[in-house]
Amino acid sequence: MSAHTNDVVVTGLGATTPLGGDVASTWSGMLAGRSGISAIEEEWAAGLPVKIAGRLKTEPTEVLERVQARRMDRCEQIALVAAREAWADAGRPDVDPERLAVVIGTATGGALTMLGQDDVLETSGVRRVSPHTVPMLMANGPAAWVSIDLGARGGAHTPVSACASGAEAIAMGLDLIRLGRADVVVAGGTEACIHPLPLAGFAQAKAHSTRNDAPQQASRPFDTDRDGFVIGEGAVVVVLERAGSAASRGARAHATLAGAGVTSDAHHITAAHPEGQVRAMRLAVTSAGLDPLAVEHVHAHATSTPKGDLVEAESITEAIGTHPAVTATKSMTGHLFGAAGAIGALATILAVRDGVIPATQNLDTLDPEVKLDVVAGQPRHGRLTAALTNSFGFGGHNASLVFTPAP
Repeated sequence: MSAHTNDVVVTGLGATTPLGGDVASTWSGMLAGRSGISAIEEEWAAGLPVKIAGRLKTEPTEVLERVQARRMDRCEQIALVAAREAWADAGRPDVDPERLAVVIGTATGGALTMLGQDDVLETSGVRRVSPHTVPMLMANGPAAWVSIDLGARGGAHTPVSACASGAEAIAMGLDLIRLGRADVVVAGGTEACIHPLPLAGFAQAKAHSTRNDAPQQASRPFDTDRDGFVIGEGAVVVVLERAGSAASRGARAHATLAGAGVTSDAHHITAAHPEGQVRAMRLAVTSAGLDPLAVEHVHAHATSTPKGDLVEAESITEAIGTHPAVTATKSMTGHLFGAAGAIGALATILAVRDGVIPATQNLDTLDPEVKLDVVAGQPRHGRLTAALTNSFGFGGHNASLVFTPAP
């Protein structure tokens, strides 16, 4: 039996993002360098210092059945949309329900429901509060809805690790299969929290860009003129299974999930520490059985904050080296928080599959402290033997994933 039979491969991809309502439109948007960031025109943003966001290109209510959608928070809706696309892309594997697991990460869960229903309570009283409030606001809601929709009885899990949540979910999916606890795992991340309170909070923390007059140029990772991230919303889901089972049913594998590394800084609630990031990358490369020199591409977390981008650049240099081609797609989508690691995984999987790395946008002048080969201008073409994607979150959460070509 070939050693490749036990590799864990990605057979399904699903997405709904600021660049498109599915994987194909999201990927074509990245390769074309399109921006999904726009001005917030609603009245509620009038008094805010931040008036820009990366909003969904396609409304989930246009895809889901109306009655069902009304009983779900926006983050649950989009997780289900992405999961259904991924499941269909995987060919709807015929798997024992007790061997099918779901892992969907999120940073804030049903924040829109919680904040919205609190407003209802304050203004209209308890009788106007929706009876669906609790299942709509709970962070495990997206994983629960996906498990119900697919009939998955092998566990429905919810990593809540700030902006590393989506990547941690995929790492957990890898572990579940490697440990023999599941045969197929549907994993990813979801986030929908574009609301006055998060925008105000990030603005007060000086973490969000205030380039309101130029939304599409606001997110500029590694650029000398960066001034913070841009909030975004979206969901990305992948289907994981062993290469042998995928081959036996004639399913296409997009890429191999070769390794993962998850660490915590134990340092500061918001300030990242390079040591934790370095360990996550090294663990991911080691678990993939690779040498750092084999990693030819890094999809950086790179949120476009002045300090965060420099810490990551330093970490990549120490853990991997300066040889990989680096990109940062948040320049186009904004920062999807709990879904950031999942969309980073999507971009990395497709880069490995198609042999093309999307260019970082808005990189007019590379910060001289960044000693990396950052792809800018046009996408870079060429076969990749291994690629790594990073996700880091408040609280000191670090997650790195390594993808290689499908066997």
